[in-house]
Amino acid sequence: MKNVIILICTVLSITAYAQFSPQSKKITEKFFPDSEAILNTTPALQKKRGFTNYKELMAFLNTVKSSHSDKVEISFIGKSQKGKDIPIIKINVPNSKDKIKVWMQGGVHGNEPASTETMLYLIDRLLNDNSHENLMEHLDLAIVPMANIDGYLKNDRYAANGLDLNRDQTKLMAPESIAIKQAYSDFNPDVSVDFHEYRPYRRDFARMGDFGITNMYDVMFLRSSNLNIPENLRVLTERLFIENARKPLDVFGYTHHPYISTTKVDGEIHINQGSISSRSFATNTALTNTISALIEIRGVGLGKTSFKRRIHSGFSIALSFLRTATENIALVKDEIEQAKRQQNDVVVEYKRGIYQDNVSFIDVNSNEYIDINLTIRDAEKATSTLTRKRPKAYIVEANQTDIINKLTILGVDIEYLENEKTYDVETYVIDNYSAKPIRYEKMKLQTVSVDLKKQQLSFPKGTALVYMNQRRANIVPEILEPEAPNSLVSFGVIKTKKGDTLPIYRLLN
Repeated sequence: MKNVIILICTVLSITAYAQFSPQSKKITEKFFPDSEAILNTTPALQKKRGFTNYKELMAFLNTVKSSHSDKVEISFIGKSQKGKDIPIIKINVPNSKDKIKVWMQGGVHGNEPASTETMLYLIDRLLNDNSHENLMEHLDLAIVPMANIDGYLKNDRYAANGLDLNRDQTKLMAPESIAIKQAYSDFNPDVSVDFHEYRPYRRDFARMGDFGITNMYDVMFLRSSNLNIPENLRVLTERLFIENARKPLDVFGYTHHPYISTTKVDGEIHINQGSISSRSFATNTALTNTISALIEIRGVGLGKTSFKRRIHSGFSIALSFLRTATENIALVKDEIEQAKRQQNDVVVEYKRGIYQDNVSFIDVNSNEYIDINLTIRDAEKATSTLTRKRPKAYIVEANQTDIINKLTILGVDIEYLENEKTYDVETYVIDNYSAKPIRYEKMKLQTVSVDLKKQQLSFPKGTALVYMNQRRANIVPEILEPEAPNSLVSFGVIKTKKGDTLPIYRLLN
């Protein structure tokens, strides 16, 4: 009996780490044959089983540092909840040429190993392949290869406290989220790319087709459609950066599509296309007037099936983004400056466009492509349902240190009153309140509506002023407008009730 228990535990542990793949050999061979273009130069590629562990990660990075000490810097941005130092590698060839700052990261979800391995492979090829020398001359690059170390080491999407780091970008409750966001703000990039993997075999898919279907796309691109992101940056991201990144995928025969996922509405499966939510990294960083994208590679739950193909697709996209950035330095910086000058109204609430369309999948039984007509809930076609005039500034009471600290971590510039001052402001008075019965991400969600009241109020020394004429201004309404779906009020960080006046004010122009 003891031996049987040991055997069962061993099998379970191997399965949890190696991930038995649900994908048939015939689907892999027909649609997702592995790449022969990838060299075995990173830890996971040098072993048959398992993925890069923390010890191997640090050994790899330290070897890179010792071999390229003139252009590589390695430091730690903070610790994981279980005490692991989170490394960041910065690559910068010392010269006086014009450069563009690019941020890349992988491993935000611990069960997406090709995202981390793509980052390691990119580091290796940039530094050891001479064909990239010219690219490197104009690049200031920061990479966090394994953002969620605790989750990664147990092949788990979530951080040690159960939080999803890619749903934590406004409330900032996980130590890893704070460390990554502070490092991002300090680096202040022009371009940001977040690498992920997605699950191609979903519970929703099992009842579709004859015997189930699977997602067919090697890669899905997510460029946020949040309406508070200046339109010129949304257009530049889509029509220059993502359009260029599609080209090498086409050359290698890798399929791609805008990001889609499933959701259930009244028991019916719908397709969410694109994203608007500032709780996730790609939208959050785009709201700081940065060219920002999230890359989803087909891989969660597949173990090492098509592992080199997954790395190759991610690597091809990463290289494309770097080339596009370095070849368009002046354009990117000019567009960011233009975005900083925009003074649009702020969108507080929105609704997605909804329509019917065919979506392509692979039928598991027939081993062929299949089109299924589904309801699409499209972020690209979103429209505003609540818009407010852009204030000159938001005012935050001096005792609201948690709000002020979160804004600071997000890179928002804050000024403080040196003396008492009187302003004409709008106050938020809660006129409708409800609390969700089920917690989300460990937070007690609140839904509110407010009555805006104009008042003349005096504010004491130390009161925080968040002016809306700064680079990261567009993230501020997402945090402070109480009805916004990812605001500190909606997430319950700012606790309130009906009749309360919030400790946040709008300074009128």
